[in-house]
Amino acid sequence: MVEALSVEDKRAIGRDIANVQFGWPIGLPVCRPLGDGLWEVRSSLPSRREARVLFGFHDGALIALAAFFKKTQATPAKELATARQRLKEATS
Repeated sequence: MVEALSVEDKRAIGRDIANVQFGWPIGLPVCRPLGDGLWEVRSSLPSRREARVLFGFHDGALIALAAFFKKTQATPAKELATARQRLKEATS
């Protein structure tokens, strides 16, 4: 997903992730909890799309687990399952 983005879109996502890393704890509109140690970074891109990066923490480090473009109100179950599995693998 990230490789195909414009430089401006990549910067917007990177800026939002950096805000979470260096401003933690941070809430809406940039970051929201999803439960079970999973969080999402919410990015409004210059290309008028909404991107989400799902992440968790391990040993004090932010771990990006999944990314997608928001197309509906609900976070896709497949993306949540992928992120939860990756978080479990990273923390075990």
